[in-house]
Amino acid sequence: DVQLQASGGGLVQAGGSARLSCQASGLTFVDYNIGWFRQAPGKEREGVGCISISDGTTYIPDSVKDRFTLSRDIGRSTAYLQMNNLKPEDTAVYYCNTGLYWGQGTLVTVSS
Repeated sequence: DVQLQASGGGLVQAGGSARLSCQASGLTFVDYNIGWFRQAPGKEREGVGCISISDGTTYIPDSVKDRFTLSRDIGRSTAYLQMNNLKPEDTAVYYCNTGLYWGQGTLVTVSS
């Protein structure tokens, strides 16, 4: 079975950093792109980036591109979302996705 295990969430102070991990299993990791999404309470899910596992090409929307970066470790079948200078409005459940498959989400709470 394909599984995406997201981790790394928690409570962070405003201005701090967090690194989320998305470990994949049950698939050929390099054949996929990994997308990152978030959903804040009462809001729609929004995309915060996507990485091509095969060549590392990334797309990050303008709304977060000066603070968020994406990377991957092919040997560990893991993608990472590095978030810096976090703001209270970044508080959300963060998910990773391969198109058909979603991770379970990890909560990031940014305190002011």
